[in-house]
Amino acid sequence: MLIECKNVRLAYENHIVADNLSFSVNKGDYLCIIGENGSGKTTLMKALLGLKTVEAGSISHGEGLRQNEIGYLPQQTGIQKDFPASVWEVVLSGRINRLGFKPFYSSKDRKTAEENMARLNITNIKDKCYRELSGGQQQRVAIARTLATNPDVILLDEPISALDVTNREIMKAELK
Repeated sequence: MLIECKNVRLAYENHIVADNLSFSVNKGDYLCIIGENGSGKTTLMKALLGLKTVEAGSISHGEGLRQNEIGYLPQQTGIQKDFPASVWEVVLSGRINRLGFKPFYSSKDRKTAEENMARLNITNIKDKCYRELSGGQQQRVAIARTLATNPDVILLDEPISALDVTNREIMKAELK
């Protein structure tokens, strides 16, 4: 078991959005959280990441899963869309949690970033500024960054919302 939720209660702005929620995620599992806007999907993801405390119950990580081994792709915000870095810098920054006390990226870090840019078909825009990209391109860059973390678990919050049909299929294939 990688993640286990036991009798979790979550609240957002003093409104309970989930109560008595229990489930577990094992290696190889795919879990989709479906619900209306404002129903607590993002709140649940933040709780799974340890970014939000639970009102009741518990969330635990097993099999030696550490916080920096969970990849997270949040919903895109206006601030993120205006980020002044190149595509290369954004994707490579996915490796930052793996640096430890080293001040520089290794050749392995660079190779991992390059591989994930190729997987998402964004190598050709490597030197472009992130904020100058279309919404779909920005989403593919963010996905490549998440995959570059080389996570044991990936949490994706509306990952295909800005993608066209072709890139949705690429995304689904890469996640498998």
